[in-house]
Formats: sequence, C-alpha cells, structure tokens
Amino acid sequence: MCILDKINKAKKYIQNIYSTEIDVAIILGSGLSSIVNDIKDKTVIKYSDIPGFPVSTVVGHAGELIIGNLNKKKVLVLNGRFHYYEGHNMEAVTFPVRVIKSLGINKLIVSNAAGGMNKDFKAGDLMIIKDQINLTGDNPLIGKNVDKLGPRFPDMSECYNKDLIKLAKEKANELHVKVQEGVYVAVSGPNYETKAELNMLINIGADAVGMSTVPEVIVANHMGMKVLGISCITDMAIPDKLEPLDHEKVIEVANKSMIKFVSLIKEVVKDI
Repeated sequence: MCILDKINKAKKYIQNIYSTEIDVAIILGSGLSSIVNDIKDKTVIKYSDIPGFPVSTVVGHAGELIIGNLNKKKVLVLNGRFHYYEGHNMEAVTFPVRVIKSLGINKLIVSNAAGGMNKDFKAGDLMIIKDQINLTGDNPLIGKNVDKLGPRFPDMSECYNKDLIKLAKEKANELHVKVQEGVYVAVSGPNYETKAELNMLINIGADAVGMSTVPEVIVANHMGMKVLGISCITDMAIPDKLEPLDHEKVIEVANKSMIKFVSLIKEVVKDI
C-alpha cells in the first residue's frame, strides 16, 4: 500500500469518529502528558485502533490520540510519539504528522524532554526551539518523493515558525515564566551521550539534545505546516559535570515542570 493510501485510510478512520475542524495539533514528549487533563469534551482513540499507526513502547508515552477543547480551541493531541530507536523506520515515526496534515491541521506544537548543554540553562527550564540539527543518521524524506505531500527539496530555513516563537515568548512573559531559547539536536539513541559526544554537540552549536522531534519537524515543513517547538530541560548534559542518568529521572523532572509547561501551551493555543 502506498503512503497516500495509508494516510487516507487513517484519516477516514479518525473522521468517522470525529469530523469537526481542528485548530492545532500537539505532540507530547516524555512526562508531559498532564495537559490532557485540561482538555474538555475529549474523544480518545488508541493508536492501536488507527490503521497504519505504530504502537509506542516507551514509558511516559500513553499511545493515544485525543481530540477536544482546550482554551476555546479544538486541539488534536498525540499523547506519546514514536522513536527511531524503537526500531520504527522514519516513515512510521513521522506517519502521525502526515495524518494530522491530512485532517486539515496546519499548525503543530511539538514538545520533548531534552538534556541541556548550554551552561546558562538549568534542569526544569523550558526552551523554545529556534532551530534544529539532524544527527539521527537518517531522514524521513529519503526515497521517492510524493509530490502531493510536498516538494522534493523542502526549505528548512525557518523550520520553527518565527511568528509562533514570538507568540510563545509573549505568553511566557505574561505568565512570568522564564523561557530559554536554543538549538535542539536529535541523535538516534537510545543510549545517553558520552562526554566526548556532548563536547562535539556543543561545539557544533546545539543547546539541547534529545532523541525525537527533528524527523517530525522535517515532515511538517515538507507539507507546509507552521511549527512551534518547546523542550523541557530535564537534566544538564554538561561534559565536565556529567552525572549518571536514567529515564525515570527524566520523567520526574518533566513532571515537576508540568505546571508551567501546561500554562504556556494553553495560552499559546488560545491565541494561535
């Protein structure tokens, strides 16, 4: 089955359950799921029920698509994402973004848990992503291009929309929430980085590192979507001060940052 047929099949399944126009989509990263509690009149669809959707296997990723009302806007939330390190290919990792666009949604908010490499950051900070670096070793656009989805060589000079970045900064200021701004680099994972690898990533201009988001943003830009990215800095990945890390600690810090993350997302959604 070709990618267009797969997308259309998933789209029809979702529209048979929920057919109202949706304003914005949100992808939730590890430990950032409590915003779903603020969504009213929820329709919940398990990923396993949607044709073509993979199944998320990572702790902190619920594996459900939620549609409902958030701050007077219709939102579609992916509560959990798919990662390259789980063994999914890039088409599978980014398939939900293709389906989101097919539903007529043109604005996407992506979030993630990330390690902070900028010495001005601290664990628990929120970082608005201004640009990205792809070091996953793969690209979701490799292979024959499907012109109906987007151009063969999409522009990435403004992969995170400047107007949405401005809006997020304004809302953070109104809420008195301090936000950082920086470059996010994606690696394949699943291991955390060595000290030598972190030094390399810092030297090439990255402020935060993670194992997601970049493939989704490439595909969103391929289809002409406007993207806002927010990282929750869950640990400090400073080479000369590196401490042992595990996924449970990442989730714990993400949960502690939840209140300001949810507040910021809600305000951005209201005026998006």
